[in-house]
Amino acid sequence: MKINKYGLYILAVAIMFSIVACDDKKSDSVVVEVKPVVNQDSIDRVALEEKYESKKPEIKYHHVVIRDGKHRLQIINDHRGNNDISKNRAFCLLNRKARYFIRVGDTVVVPSIYNKDLTVYSVFPQYYHGAKDIDKIVVVSNKYLCYGAYEKGKLVHFAACNTGKEKTPTYPGRYSFVWKKKEHLSSLDSTWVMPFNWNFHQYAGCAFHQFTMPGYAASHSCVRQFREDAKWMYYWAKGARLHNDRRGYIHLSGTPIIVLDVFDYRRPKTGPWVSLESNTAHLIELPDLPMEVEDAVMPISQIPVGSRSRLPNKHKYIHGEDTLRARGIIRRGVVLTETVNFNVLKRKKEAAEAKRIAEEEAQRILDETMVESDTNSTNLINENANGQLFDTTRVDRLK
Repeated sequence: MKINKYGLYILAVAIMFSIVACDDKKSDSVVVEVKPVVNQDSIDRVALEEKYESKKPEIKYHHVVIRDGKHRLQIINDHRGNNDISKNRAFCLLNRKARYFIRVGDTVVVPSIYNKDLTVYSVFPQYYHGAKDIDKIVVVSNKYLCYGAYEKGKLVHFAACNTGKEKTPTYPGRYSFVWKKKEHLSSLDSTWVMPFNWNFHQYAGCAFHQFTMPGYAASHSCVRQFREDAKWMYYWAKGARLHNDRRGYIHLSGTPIIVLDVFDYRRPKTGPWVSLESNTAHLIELPDLPMEVEDAVMPISQIPVGSRSRLPNKHKYIHGEDTLRARGIIRRGVVLTETVNFNVLKRKKEAAEAKRIAEEEAQRILDETMVESDTNSTNLINENANGQLFDTTRVDRLK
């Protein structure tokens, strides 16, 4: 049967009225009120974050450009901390460098208040809800060259650090402390003395330790610190546990470390910390589930040749550079510096030098022996010649 457009219109109206009638019948039934789900954990998180942040005094930052040599010395002398060491520590922390690295033309940060509690200058939140059930954890920012140490979610230490330069960076991801040594001579170069050394990658040799702090990413993948911070970390963190056979460390079993973000290598001598207006101007967002952060990806070029045979998941290291480039962590055109064991090179050089000296000494002795032999031969010939000449003369006389 063919239905024209008017028939379709009447049919649609009829269907609409039938739906309304059904709704009216349903309205006579019991109405169930649906209450919104309240996430108590989110409420607690906000309350705790506000509680801890509210305890932090607001501190304004002044940005001072070093005009000339006289002005530089004035700034340096003003922050020596002769009477109050916290003044020097706060100044060095905010600028991520030792005072003697300040140069004419630099912009330095000067706080309106010098506080002995350096956590008030933190760019990390005072409370880390994602770490509330973790005894101890360290979070490092390559971008802001600093780290925060937390206990059960509460910030207990905030410090400056200088991480890896572009060709030997400190790669983002999850690590843990492995072993420590109070004064460590680098296994790559024994001339590098590293006080309060805390290794956090047993194959690459990455470590937290005291070292020169120029105020930018300058290390060979390590996390450099000021002495006071390195000493604090040395006694605070916990190392990895050994396997039952005591032949190696259990992976990621020490105090966890999360390395965030990437340093901006386009401005190699400074960073965003010099632009902050106050200690409340910026808070770095931290991962909600820190223990689920991916293990750090690292290129095999950063592993010393002598350690490569012992690598677990070696294929991950072999393809590490490709992965990091695909993620934009290594910039296009940047050629990584392969880790070189300078101690091995030094030993080879010393051995080659010792061989050269031995060969020269052997040659000298041989030359002296030959000269002495030639001299003896000449003397013998002369003696024989003289003897013959004497005999000839004698014969002539006899004649």
